[in-house]
Amino acid sequence: MVSLQKKLAAKVLKVGKSKVWIDPTKREDVEKAITKWDIRKLIKRGIIKALPEKVHKSKELRKRRSAGSRKGGKHSIVPRKRKWITTIRPLRRLLKELKLSGEIDNQNYKRMRLLAKGGMFRSRSHLRTYLEQHNLVKKK
Repeated sequence: MVSLQKKLAAKVLKVGKSKVWIDPTKREDVEKAITKWDIRKLIKRGIIKALPEKVHKSKELRKRRSAGSRKGGKHSIVPRKRKWITTIRPLRRLLKELKLSGEIDNQNYKRMRLLAKGGMFRSRSHLRTYLEQHNLVKKK
């Protein structure tokens, strides 16, 4: 007999039958209710309630399943030019220091500077190892 009450409660609460909750301890009172008016009284007393809706993610959120938060291509995060600037400036600074301290002569300085400009060296340490391997650094 409770199915009739559930159907009526669903209509009154404007939810589906599966969303109607009936207090199992007050089953007798619910079975006596056969009109919408009776159901409304039970809803006021809190014997019949509408269960809360399940929270669903929006379609956009379901679609967006990225591993990280970065968006864009390889060079949109750090542009090629910025990457180049961050490598070439320390190289040129190091070469200038070596020239001023007298560890490399003017001719080698110019040659190393051109190689650095051509993108030969990845880092300062790479430049240092190149200079040591080719015996271009004068030891003090």
